[in-house]
Amino acid sequence: MGESRGSGVLRHQSLHDGFVPALGPQQAFADAIDRHIEEHFGPVEFVYHEIASHLVGVHVYVVAPTEERPYRTLITSGMSDLPMTVPEGHDISPYAELMLSLPADWPLTEVAGLADEAGWPLRILKQVARLPHEYGTWIGEWHSVPNGDPAQPYATDAPFAGVVVTPMLRVPPEARTIDVGGGIRIALLALIPLHPEEIAVKVERGTDALIEVLDRGRVTELLDPRRPSYA
Repeated sequence: MGESRGSGVLRHQSLHDGFVPALGPQQAFADAIDRHIEEHFGPVEFVYHEIASHLVGVHVYVVAPTEERPYRTLITSGMSDLPMTVPEGHDISPYAELMLSLPADWPLTEVAGLADEAGWPLRILKQVARLPHEYGTWIGEWHSVPNGDPAQPYATDAPFAGVVVTPMLRVPPEARTIDVGGGIRIALLALIPLHPEEIAVKVERGTDALIEVLDRGRVTELLDPRRPSYA
């Protein structure tokens, strides 16, 4: 994004007073997401469905490890039920979904997941997916989202205290966009958890500096829970 200075911190105010029930899925969008996952990522192991959802129903698909992708991949479906509020002049889709990948032995099951200590990656996906609809804003590449203000670790055994939105690196370019049809496309964006020091780099020195940090550590959308900070 060519920032020469720090990106600073934008604080948004919620547009909603309390719980707003989701209207339900856009079936054409949901079907396109299903097809895209099957084609580019592999068979779905199970899905974390939401029953009562605020604003949008954010379901998380868990893709089983494959020989080509020997790790689990988590992909949201439902963030794109509503368009984001993208400012004029930004030539990007107002529709997005999110993903990240976990080691194959990450302790996720259909029963133990969201509320479990190891379920913090699931919670990140749901929180960030709802954020643009809650605050009337948008999520795009190289936006960062701290976990609170001040930022706090996601879990007692996790050093990460925020995420940055990035393009996926472990897929071919065609996997980065979901074609719904009729000229409508959904951006499929990755979330990379960040150490507090890495968040500080983005805030104080800008996007280019953070990219240098992540490149130094060869950090991708496949989460390494034990990786050090590269800031």
